Amino acid sequence: MDQQKLATYFEEKINAAKIQFERTVECKHTEFDDLYPYMNEQPTFFWYKRYVAWQELLTITKLASELELEWKSFFTKNQILFIDNKVLDAKVLDHWFEECRQES
Repeated sequence: MDQQKLATYFEEKINAAKIQFERTVECKHTEFDDLYPYMNEQPTFFWYKRYVAWQELLTITKLASELELEWKSFFTKNQILFIDNKVLDAKVLDHWFEECRQES
């Protein structure tokens, strides 16, 4: 795979992982819900699916970094800091959209 195709592939994967994570932050339906429809009734399911989406986001950005592909342009400064810190906590969930809302 040439470098341009690889970059395009990772851009698509990064965007998809970001959307998936953001949908979990907003408690919206994701493809993960379709895998475990019987779990929707469990209160811990929302945290679990957030952690899964977060890990997917961390994995794809780590791979992009290792391949020296640009990924930071998809995120705000604070979001990049959250990703670099790797820990999903209430601060990430509370402030993930903060810069985006301020720009609107």
